[in-house]
Amino acid sequence: MRGQECAVRFVRRNPPGLGPAARIRPMANLTPTASSGQLSHTQAELQELVALALEEARRCGATQAEVAVSVDTGLSVTARLGEVETLEYQRDRGMGVTVYRGKRKGAASTSDLSVTAIRDTVAKAFSIAGYTTEDECAGLPDPEDLAREIPDLDLHHPWPIDPDEARERAIACEAAALRFDKRIGNSEGATLSSHQGLRVLGNSIGFLAGYRSSLHSVSCVVVAQQNGEMQRDYWYSTVRDWRELEDGERIGQRAAERALRRLQARKLQTVTAPVLFVPELARGLFGHFLGAIRGASQYRRASFLLDAAGEQIFPAWLGISERPHIPKGLGSAPFDAEGVATRDRELVDRGVLTGYVLSTYSARRLGLRTTGNAGGVHNLIVSPGQDDFDALVRRMDRGLVVTELMGQGVNGVTGDYSRGAAGFWVENGQIAYPVHEITIAGNLKDMYRGVVAVGADVDARGGIRTGSVLVDRMTIAGE
Repeated sequence: MRGQECAVRFVRRNPPGLGPAARIRPMANLTPTASSGQLSHTQAELQELVALALEEARRCGATQAEVAVSVDTGLSVTARLGEVETLEYQRDRGMGVTVYRGKRKGAASTSDLSVTAIRDTVAKAFSIAGYTTEDECAGLPDPEDLAREIPDLDLHHPWPIDPDEARERAIACEAAALRFDKRIGNSEGATLSSHQGLRVLGNSIGFLAGYRSSLHSVSCVVVAQQNGEMQRDYWYSTVRDWRELEDGERIGQRAAERALRRLQARKLQTVTAPVLFVPELARGLFGHFLGAIRGASQYRRASFLLDAAGEQIFPAWLGISERPHIPKGLGSAPFDAEGVATRDRELVDRGVLTGYVLSTYSARRLGLRTTGNAGGVHNLIVSPGQDDFDALVRRMDRGLVVTELMGQGVNGVTGDYSRGAAGFWVENGQIAYPVHEITIAGNLKDMYRGVVAVGADVDARGGIRTGSVLVDRMTIAGE
């Protein structure tokens, strides 16, 4: 839907010989005149454009119509070895139009928000609808499902940062990693980014609303070297409110610490043992769960959790909730991609799957009602336990801590799971040594039933919030 209005990218390197902490010349003269703190349109202006498109759809003869428009702006700076590698400034805008001619659907989009372009886009969508096949499940949400109140979720915190300050912060983040230990001999860079946007959605049955949001992040990736061995690792911080970012120099130090601890990694003999997924990887386990219970996977009959509503999927002590209205939450939203109200729900109650993740269309295909999940889930919360990471390692006693996963060996139809991995081997409840070049394998249904504990070390840097997850057994393939 979204098109690009303007994107500027500068790539610049210092002369050879400048060290990691070297300063470069100011780049303010390269900066576009527009500020990354300003959006190209106000919400009132976008609502007028949506209303125009809806009226045009009515005039063309559409029985129903939906229009979404967004504007975004952002700044991103990447520094590597003391030099600014890239400085990117972007301004994006776009409109997507969906019209219905009875049960026939047509869609078109444009990045030109002029009146003429909007009318042409509506006309094109209307024309396309004349050639599509009728679908009895097509159409807008039922009016009673639409959001009528739009809560303020405190999602918009623009950062008045200029390219010079962003550059200095990125360089300082990486420099902190490079000076942490002499074995940190290379870097893939540190990146600072700041983005904000505004989205407005309207339809022909009375919905018209929008909200602003922002997202800011700092990350660093470095390489540790020793005796010819190289190990890479990273750390990052992502928030809605830039004032809550983790200190950049601390991020660089964490990245260095994580890379250093992976040095002198060993291989393993093939074994069956417990596996502990750290929080940032445990999130993926529940992502596969969501993929299996999405409406599209269910009505296409392509899910390892087919028709599983009401079944015991996880241990009886585990719950999974959706909380769309957490202030400043990375997954928070007052309404979904169709304007349906988002609501709290218990997706898994005492280990039992209570229902699916549905849009209006997928709900109709299944003879159910939308759950307000067009476009995805909003802040999935996996109930944490009381044990922190160290306590979970002691509880595991002997097994594998996974800190990196590679490859895409997950079958959403059968649930078979096989991925390359790296991490740490645990003996007698303590981390013994780093390991690499291994594969972990199992079946997701067995893995879910075999969850022993969820840690208190919850990672909130995403739409799925979970602590470390301990699985009772998996096959760990090595030499």
